[in-house]
Amino acid sequence: MNQIGGWEDNIDLKSGRTIVFRTELEGAVHAGIITADQAERLIAFLEARVPQPAVTPVTGAAVVPSKFDFVHVLWYAGALIVIGALGLFTTVAFAAMGPSALTMTALAYGAGFVALGHYLWNRPGLKTPAGLLIACAVNMVPMAVYGIQAQFDLWPIPMQDPMSYADFYEWLNASWVYMDLATIVAGAIALRFYPFPFIAALMAGALWFLSMDLTPWVALALNGSTDFEWGLREKVSMYFGLAVILIAWALDLKRWKAGDFAFWLHFAGVICFWGGLTSQNSDNEFLKLVYCLINVGMVVLAVFLGRRIYAVFGALGVSFYLGYLAYEVFEDSLLFPLFLSMIGLAVIGLGIWYFRKQKAIAHWMVTSLPPELQRLRPVHARMA
Repeated sequence: MNQIGGWEDNIDLKSGRTIVFRTELEGAVHAGIITADQAERLIAFLEARVPQPAVTPVTGAAVVPSKFDFVHVLWYAGALIVIGALGLFTTVAFAAMGPSALTMTALAYGAGFVALGHYLWNRPGLKTPAGLLIACAVNMVPMAVYGIQAQFDLWPIPMQDPMSYADFYEWLNASWVYMDLATIVAGAIALRFYPFPFIAALMAGALWFLSMDLTPWVALALNGSTDFEWGLREKVSMYFGLAVILIAWALDLKRWKAGDFAFWLHFAGVICFWGGLTSQNSDNEFLKLVYCLINVGMVVLAVFLGRRIYAVFGALGVSFYLGYLAYEVFEDSLLFPLFLSMIGLAVIGLGIWYFRKQKAIAHWMVTSLPPELQRLRPVHARMA
């Protein structure tokens, strides 16, 4: 079975009645005639030139394009209401039940969501509500873990009792770390059996919480005390975000048929990294210039990875730096708003230029970058 690009079907290229099969390309790779990267690029070239069939080769069913219509809005809205009702808006009424009742409630709801989600998963057209129900089950995990910790007083030493479960979504606390980790693990297990991208969104949120809640632990390891200055939280967030970006990048190097699981990890990683980087304050002009160059690098990385989220935050960072320069140069001047407006128009103009040239840029990257760099690009970017 052919494994090039993770695809198993064939490409028919009807030119002079010649048929090129993927298995033959794989044989050429194994024989050392071409590289796997070149084979993938050749497959992408052939697919772009051959019209795609209207039916799937296995079942013959019509291919229905993915869409986000009113039905999907209702499904996602319902799931968010459930997640909010059983998590974000948990009040004193839940606390009055006691920790054991809270754990049992979380486990009962989670089991019910999994059972219903599993029942719907293989039903035609119902993967979205099924996946959302599994996501609701994952959202029950921190509540269950909180109940267990509260019941047996398992709060980490020397961290304090965080008191109310509702504070999990409002206040940063080192005692939430176990809940963060459990949510991430539960999400990974859920994705293993039910590959639904929105589950990764919950994992991304837990990762962001974890980046904040880890700071007291870092302070404890560094100076033996949980007391820390806010600057440490910024640094922890920045480096944690960088690690998440690298993990998301690694996931992007593999083709995922079921959905774009890495998007939410990129999103969480960028927020942690860029937020921690931007929050830091320095009077050193050289470091401010380095900040600008890092943001320029994020814009370039957006093109290289095919991920627009880096361009969004990179452009914001560059705009902040240029706005800082404009304020320093034109402080208390009527020219300041004019110059700042010019910066905004320049950013918009850059966006228009890239919009018009993005296909040419993508083609140049596919055809001109050396194989070593090509292998570092995500599969979807190489096929652009």
